Amino acid sequence: MTKDNKPGFQITGRKVLIIAVSSFGVILAANLTLAFNAVSTFPGLEVDNSFVASQNFNQELAEQLALGWEVRASHRDGELALSITDPDGAPVRVAHLDAVLGAATHVRDDQVPDFRFIDGAYRAPVDIGPGNWNIRMHAVAADGTEFRQRVVLHLR
Repeated sequence: MTKDNKPGFQITGRKVLIIAVSSFGVILAANLTLAFNAVSTFPGLEVDNSFVASQNFNQELAEQLALGWEVRASHRDGELALSITDPDGAPVRVAHLDAVLGAATHVRDDQVPDFRFIDGAYRAPVDIGPGNWNIRMHAVAADGTEFRQRVVLHLR
């Protein structure tokens, strides 16, 4: 009570407990929501067994680097172009090409473009919007050397 015998605001132990529990509840709910969204949108594993993949990594990397290929991606008018060039800048025609095009943060928009070798580049019609896209490609050279690379494509 105030000095005029009017009730005033009093902070009690119960009110402090309610404020503390409510604050931590909000923080916990936000953290759980963010953690759930992070796990549910994770694109997945790069390899099934990292130990097995590491056994030949250095050899495969040396073989891939020996090819001297440079890969660039572009997108214009609904067409994805994947340009693979040799050290002299000449277009490379691979024996086999697989690629998965997807958003950098989730797998729900992943698609497998149907590439055709046209005018010195691999081209495929794709329907994608602005954002950061990854092309996870696997190509096989004419001599059987495997070439794996993730190509980043930024669209505005």
